[in-house]
Amino acid sequence: MTTTTRNDARINVRISSDLKHTIEEAAAALGQSVSEFTISTVVREARQVLKESKVTCLSNRDRDLFLKMLDDVDRKPNAALKAAANRYRKQHG
Repeated sequence: MTTTTRNDARINVRISSDLKHTIEEAAAALGQSVSEFTISTVVREARQVLKESKVTCLSNRDRDLFLKMLDDVDRKPNAALKAAANRYRKQHG
């Protein structure tokens, strides 16, 4: 059984002639059509943006402080943390 993807959505943009020429040259350099090049480039960038929006990067100092706080058995959660935990439970059952 073969699965086909139906391409039924469009994105239309207007760009300057100079930008269009640059895109055409880049596509040709990779042996791709302008559509293939545009789609692959935009999708790659979109995935990177989404990945970066879901990842928190800490400095070494902040990482060490965070881990120290996690290891502190005497530390109790504050009201904001309790509220966040409750929201998470409601959303994720």
